[in-house]
Amino acid sequence: MKNTTFTKAGLLAGVLGFGLLASMPAFAAKTELTLGAAAVDVGTLDPHYASSTSDRILSAWIFGGLVRFAPGSTDPATIEADLAESWQASDDRLVWTFKLRPGVKWQHGYGDVTADDVVFSLDKARDPKRSAFASDYAAFQKVEAVDPQTVRITLSNRVPSLLGLLTNYAGGFIISKKAFEERGENFRRNPVGFGPFALEAITPGQAVTFKANDAYFRDKPKLSKITYRFLNNNAARDLAFVAGEVDAATGLADQRWLQRTLANPGVVVDSFDPAELTTLSVNVTKPPFDNIKVRQALAHAIDAPKIAQYRGPRFTRAGKSAIPSNNLGFTEDAGVLPHDPAKAKALLKEAGFPNGLTVTMLASQLPSLESTAQIIQGQVAEAGITLNLQPVEHATWHQMIRKDLSPLVMYGAARFPIADNYLTQFYHSKSAIGQPGQVVNFSHCDVADKQIEAARGETDPKKQIALWQEAQKLIIGNVCVIPITETGQVWARRDKLNWGFDLKGSMSLGPLVTEQTHFVD
Repeated sequence: MKNTTFTKAGLLAGVLGFGLLASMPAFAAKTELTLGAAAVDVGTLDPHYASSTSDRILSAWIFGGLVRFAPGSTDPATIEADLAESWQASDDRLVWTFKLRPGVKWQHGYGDVTADDVVFSLDKARDPKRSAFASDYAAFQKVEAVDPQTVRITLSNRVPSLLGLLTNYAGGFIISKKAFEERGENFRRNPVGFGPFALEAITPGQAVTFKANDAYFRDKPKLSKITYRFLNNNAARDLAFVAGEVDAATGLADQRWLQRTLANPGVVVDSFDPAELTTLSVNVTKPPFDNIKVRQALAHAIDAPKIAQYRGPRFTRAGKSAIPSNNLGFTEDAGVLPHDPAKAKALLKEAGFPNGLTVTMLASQLPSLESTAQIIQGQVAEAGITLNLQPVEHATWHQMIRKDLSPLVMYGAARFPIADNYLTQFYHSKSAIGQPGQVVNFSHCDVADKQIEAARGETDPKKQIALWQEAQKLIIGNVCVIPITETGQVWARRDKLNWGFDLKGSMSLGPLVTEQTHFVD
């Protein structure tokens, strides 16, 4: 999602209407940062198991990868050197050799980072008994240390983005072999990385504190300390921000929240990638949606731009394809059908429903999904489609949709920004609900299997992208899915806080605090 930054000065009403901020404390240049997070506690800081938002955010400060996304970006084209200073691949892209930077130090006095640490980390990341991301590394045949500063990775088959699997994200994080072996289960609460900040203490349910890693290879951090406070209640978090207790806080993708927040002087709101794409999957195997004209009618009946406008254009935009727009391989020329209720009625008549039709959809009670479903319900009624919403508690809803109990499934998700991930999980026939390898193909789509598979093994980047774009056009053309909206991550901060980069994206789903993050006078 394109970075959107908003500021508003002047003496206006405070967040939640709790008065003016004329008395907000002045923020002279300082070196201690306090963040307010929408979380109740930390889960694990073993990065190969870190899946919650807070765990991902904190892991990204502690650890690094062989390569990294440029700070402030989720664009795979910005992947750059991190622990590795250079690399090369064989002509068939099956053997990759990485040269490590010399002299990179582990935190807490664990010495130099070596090839043995990299081998240990990647072997752990691809081991299902020691990692939640092992399936991402199925093509890794062997990882070996050629010498203390050289690592060689041999693949059994080509993958869409080998560098993507080695970034500062999920299984790509490198950990200290010695520290992990010494600390065992305690590593998850007492981790050791080579990133800019080292864990200092965890106070369960209250906060996590970090100190600067003065030996960080890029430079000594400008901040000396970070406190990450758990403030899961929205009102409490807003009040802490208003009171100046926190310098930045998780926000809400809500227009009323935005207005209240920007009514305070010296406040900036950042909205950034990865944007979560919400789509309406249409089960092409179940009547009446086994008829493409009915699917087309439903697509014409939905006005995605109007939904985005309602949700808040500063956070949200209409979806334009079967995958998120920040994915490598995305095309906005996928052929999404325009809002046209008259055309929808005509198609229904051609399909044998001159008086319209009625369909029931399981609807999650998660507020954002519930409100969007209600908007869609009103929109499609104009085209003669009666959408009966069956509300279900969110966790139960997740279980039910994975049993094919709803012909329509509205689902929001973000994935690693390479088209293959989203296309494979949502639209390949092997990922269809009911299949042995089912993931989230609720539509039972199979029209782009050939293109998805061919793209995985394509070594020419232009041809690979062309295949991904062809797949999107086939999926949208078959109306396996109807794109609804894309909604970005949202944080509020004081204008004196400078992240040190233009925050357009963050794979950790929160601000990446680096050695360059600082406060201005």
